[in-house]
Amino acid sequence: MYTRDVKTSAAFYGKLLGFAKQYQFPPDSDEPGYVGMRRDESDLGIVHESSPQRLIGQSIGDGPRFELFVYVDDVDDTVGRMRDASVPILREPEDMPWGERVAFVADPDGNPVTLAASAESA
Repeated sequence: MYTRDVKTSAAFYGKLLGFAKQYQFPPDSDEPGYVGMRRDESDLGIVHESSPQRLIGQSIGDGPRFELFVYVDDVDDTVGRMRDASVPILREPEDMPWGERVAFVADPDGNPVTLAASAESA
């Protein structure tokens, strides 16, 4: 995942969505260029947006670069914690016809993050 600020994005995914840092490069830097994170069986690599230009001569565009879909225990509780942390809420929690409760928030770079849980557990 490309980001403008690796440290800020890693804090967002760690504190608010439960991902744990597994690796950082440079290892002792206050401004890492890469952070590898894990939550259960899911891995997330966060790298500075300048990386593709340096490594493969490609620039990334403006606007959302991806949508991440994250299952949580309680969508409403998670959205509440996000709201308390001043995270933009893109769409409030809602039960969907396929049996999940979903909401949408924005990560620090404005990428949409879908939060979901079984509607029965909500």
